[in-house]
Amino acid sequence: MMHKVLRRLSTALAALLLAGCASTQGPRDDSDPLESYNRAMFDFNDSVDKAVFKPVAKAYRRVLPEPVIASVGNFFSNLNDVVVLANDLLQLKLHQAAMDSSRIVFNTTFGLLGLFDVASSMELPKHNEDFGQTLGYWGFGEGYYLVLPFLGPSTARDTVGLVGNFYTNPIDWATDSEAVKWSLWGLDLINRRSRLLRIERVLAEDQIDPYSFQRGAYLQQRRNLVYDGDPPKPDFDFDAEPDKPAP
Repeated sequence: MMHKVLRRLSTALAALLLAGCASTQGPRDDSDPLESYNRAMFDFNDSVDKAVFKPVAKAYRRVLPEPVIASVGNFFSNLNDVVVLANDLLQLKLHQAAMDSSRIVFNTTFGLLGLFDVASSMELPKHNEDFGQTLGYWGFGEGYYLVLPFLGPSTARDTVGLVGNFYTNPIDWATDSEAVKWSLWGLDLINRRSRLLRIERVLAEDQIDPYSFQRGAYLQQRRNLVYDGDPPKPDFDFDAEPDKPAP
């Protein structure tokens, strides 16, 4: 069932991706033609979060000690390294692929299936790659900014990339049990949400418009990831003469 949902989602959003392929790569305030929908979905997600995910995350943090929460995060991070490795290869980052494959081996063996991040102490740092970035690497524009139900901020390109992320994650193919898959996805979600509890209070104090803040932060972060922290600078031609008014 999960596979059918993702196939339909990828088909529906492929058109949005293709429509946005010629768009600019950088985040712009005027690149949100779906703002009315996005704001409504942002409010929906916020309501669901306050009613369901946030209370569960708080209970999760109250019940489990910090070392256990950290180990759960390490476990899912190790699984995610498989996704990272696949995208290393697709982006022709062979040196990084060698490092990330070593991370998987060391953390899976010496780190007890990834519960402990021993690779970082061996100067094998965690990298962040996904299929959305791979599409950007090969020249696909980000397309429209989207707020997805339950999943939050995205773009047309990143939403299509979610399908690749899903199929390469070991959670999908390491077991045939749908119950185990959904349980693992759910645990990963709650663990991620619990780690945001400490910083959201600081962000809430400084935000004038939470929607605009989230949109700008997401687009800037994704642009930095696509360009490996070195996005192209805006091309300002200060020597050009200003346009003269028509007579």
